[in-house]
Amino acid sequence: MTQYQTLAEVVKKEQIAADIFRLTLRAPEIAGCARPGQFVMVRAMAGIDPLLRRPFSIHQVSSEGNIQILFKRLGKGTTLLARLEAGEQLDLVGPLGNGFDLNGPGKVCLVGGGMGIAPLYFLAREFLRQSIPPRLTVMLGARTREELVTVANDFKDLGVNDLSLATDDGTLGHHGLVLDLMGRQMAREDQWSVYTCGPHPMMKAVAEMARQNEWLCSVSLETMMACGISACLGCAIPRAGLNGNYLHVCKDGPVFDAGEVAWL
Repeated sequence: MTQYQTLAEVVKKEQIAADIFRLTLRAPEIAGCARPGQFVMVRAMAGIDPLLRRPFSIHQVSSEGNIQILFKRLGKGTTLLARLEAGEQLDLVGPLGNGFDLNGPGKVCLVGGGMGIAPLYFLAREFLRQSIPPRLTVMLGARTREELVTVANDFKDLGVNDLSLATDDGTLGHHGLVLDLMGRQMAREDQWSVYTCGPHPMMKAVAEMARQNEWLCSVSLETMMACGISACLGCAIPRAGLNGNYLHVCKDGPVFDAGEVAWL
């Protein structure tokens, strides 16, 4: 798998909610070979504070050689990224990790929560670009309307017709959890391939529902990592069966079959 380190120019910065930002970055080598589910490691500053790179899912790529990352301003690193303006540069390494397998059987359902929505846009686009696109259902959840409305409209503009939304406060779509939408809209007798990314408790619940119904389920895990190449071992997670073996999210993932993971 080819990886590149590049200085990427910030083409555009969007603030889509109070603390949620989207950067469009000029990175033609990465854009040319990235697959849905892969990620980049970003150095927020040229100096040593913060010292470590941050992992971000690839939200979108373009034929013009751009990639996008979607992130929430939480700590020092993301605060620095949120201050960037067009014309400035970021040091990127990528694409990293193993992406989604688009060859699952039956109908396709993408389930995203919070910033876990980021890689699912790229995935939805690739499904819709297939010569015979599958029946595609997308279910997205967030805390509030403000956090969800812009990315929801992006999915609509992409051509996703079966789109359902949920917010914790009820300001957009269903008042409750995105998992509620799965229970209401996915017939148990149908064959589904489920692809999910979001908070750990959400993915654990999605994986359990898929297991009970014998649906294929692919999960994109989000963990802290320092290197992105399995050198630091900081992203180790227990393998299903708890036999002492571990998976490394950066090298073995970030996308896994849900059955591979010990959902603690």
